[in-house]
Amino acid sequence: MITENTIHALEQAVQEGHLLASSLENIRLLLTGSKDAVAPAAVTELVEQGNWTELNNRFYKTLAFGTGGLRGRTIGAVVTAAEQGVGGLNGRPQFPCVGTACMNYFNVGRAMRGLIAYMRRFVGDQRKPLIVIGHDTRHFSRDFAEYCARIATELGCDCDLFDGPCSTPEVSFAIRERNADTGIVITASHNPAHDNGFKAYFNDGAQLISPHDRAVIAEVDSLDSEDYVPVPIEQRGTLTILGPEMDRRFMDRLKGIILRPEVFASSRARVVYTNLHGTGGRCIVPLLRELGCQVSTVAAQDVQDGRFPTVQSPNPENAPALDMAIAQANAEGADLVIATDPDSDRMGIAVRDPHDGVMKLLTGNQTGCLLAWYRCMSMRELGLITDENVQHAVMVKTYVTSPLQDAIADSFGIATVNVLTGFKYIAAKLGKYEHAIPEKLRTDYRQLDEATTRSLRLAHSKYFVFGGEESYGYLAQDFVRDKDANAAALCLAELNAFLSSRGTGLLQCLHELYTQFGFYAESGKSLVMEGADGAAKIAVLTRSYISHPPTEMDGSRIVAVRDFSEGKVLDAEGDPVPAENLFFFDMEDGRSFAVRPSGTEPKLKYYLFAHSQPGESSAEKQTSVKDALASLWSALEKDAIARANVE
Repeated sequence: MITENTIHALEQAVQEGHLLASSLENIRLLLTGSKDAVAPAAVTELVEQGNWTELNNRFYKTLAFGTGGLRGRTIGAVVTAAEQGVGGLNGRPQFPCVGTACMNYFNVGRAMRGLIAYMRRFVGDQRKPLIVIGHDTRHFSRDFAEYCARIATELGCDCDLFDGPCSTPEVSFAIRERNADTGIVITASHNPAHDNGFKAYFNDGAQLISPHDRAVIAEVDSLDSEDYVPVPIEQRGTLTILGPEMDRRFMDRLKGIILRPEVFASSRARVVYTNLHGTGGRCIVPLLRELGCQVSTVAAQDVQDGRFPTVQSPNPENAPALDMAIAQANAEGADLVIATDPDSDRMGIAVRDPHDGVMKLLTGNQTGCLLAWYRCMSMRELGLITDENVQHAVMVKTYVTSPLQDAIADSFGIATVNVLTGFKYIAAKLGKYEHAIPEKLRTDYRQLDEATTRSLRLAHSKYFVFGGEESYGYLAQDFVRDKDANAAALCLAELNAFLSSRGTGLLQCLHELYTQFGFYAESGKSLVMEGADGAAKIAVLTRSYISHPPTEMDGSRIVAVRDFSEGKVLDAEGDPVPAENLFFFDMEDGRSFAVRPSGTEPKLKYYLFAHSQPGESSAEKQTSVKDALASLWSALEKDAIARANVE
């Protein structure tokens, strides 16, 4: 119990402006709705320290169940003695971070119970809902997963729980393979080690979208306590453990997306792979070796450890995360480094430059362009996509991903559909294409092999050639409905082997694309604003782009504005694009930029684009394009400061 003195100190802190009123309200909410003895002890300790900043950051809001689930700190910036306890696995605190804005049992339990409440209503009384649960290697991931499994079975749901850390895309696959009604993954993807999250999926293996997301959110928001009453024992669900058999089924399906399996035997290309202490090694390494790829792993980073001890950040977008793998590649003479994030849905790479022998990192856009080209080219060359069926082929990418991918697809006669950021929107297109196949032909669709489903889609619907987003997420199949670094690693290793067997490489291939289509450069920037104050600033800046869109930037007039916030935009297939705070600005000189608040991180994100004309890819031209982007970002930063001050 919390003492009257502590309550008085909290109330006085609000009066003196040290503590937000919302923080006090949420502290009371948590202490009322939770029986956890750690919570009052942690709050009391922070009050006695006068650490109002930490209390505000933990309690300024309730951790809302958004369309992607939950994500937040599971270890505080300040760890109280009550949370530290006797310590836990890999040196973590014994208990997760106390706070309504944090990932802890209180919030995870609310999320799980809200999801179950909706699914039981959606499924009806004829049977028990089936839920698949997976988790990554983060702090408390296994604890939260087992906690959710217990809640599920006690509330009358059957539950499939993976036997250990697994990739997010394998959970998506398992939902479809098991004909489950829903699924969750405990992960914060590539976030810092102190974070964790709760990601929810529907029965198609895709993240929740409308109307299901709103319905689940309503159920979660209605819960203000961790208390629940289990159903009678005879009505409870059954727990099934998923392990090697599911891995084997997943890997066998992944093999089907390889277009030229023979290239691995005809190439001497060597690959160094690291899973950055995460889950990717579970399937990627066995698959590459089965295919005949010469792959080694970074032993120190094979260890599954939520501290991610060998990297500052487990994000394959960040160059330092690949340092150990690059050093090993240099020692072994490998020409390709592949890194995946902790839940193996994002992939970053480094390739050897044949001119100076140095390993060069590629951006997510560059990797995506190479994979898009290879998939389009190979399917055309192998006769899988022909002049007769090409109108049924499609590539799906996000609006903020490089337009070079649109140009590549178009050169092969393949249409491109752009969607909002978030793979759930790509997955929604895949669901649309699946359901466009006549019902009698798709009764057992999920059990059909890749060649059969490709024939069905090319004959009756749209065949998904490739898709992705600039933030290092890619997909080359439709039996997974989220970005998949397992598939991306296979496809990239195949492309590398294909090029190597022909005496060339990835950088040469990229240069040829620039020569053909023009040099395309993109830049992703962010204004990071953490905590309660940061969230308020992000909201202010976002509103400013709606109320006062810029008319000029960096000396060039804005000639077109695409405002997605009102939901009035239609995509290339005529489907309405859901309303979202995304703003796209096209400039008279050919440059463009987009602005959107991140849905998972405390950032306002900026996407900058520039390109030269076809045939203009000299070193001087590339420098000119890059300089133009740098100048644009400088102008955008100054503009953001001015907007924040005006508001």
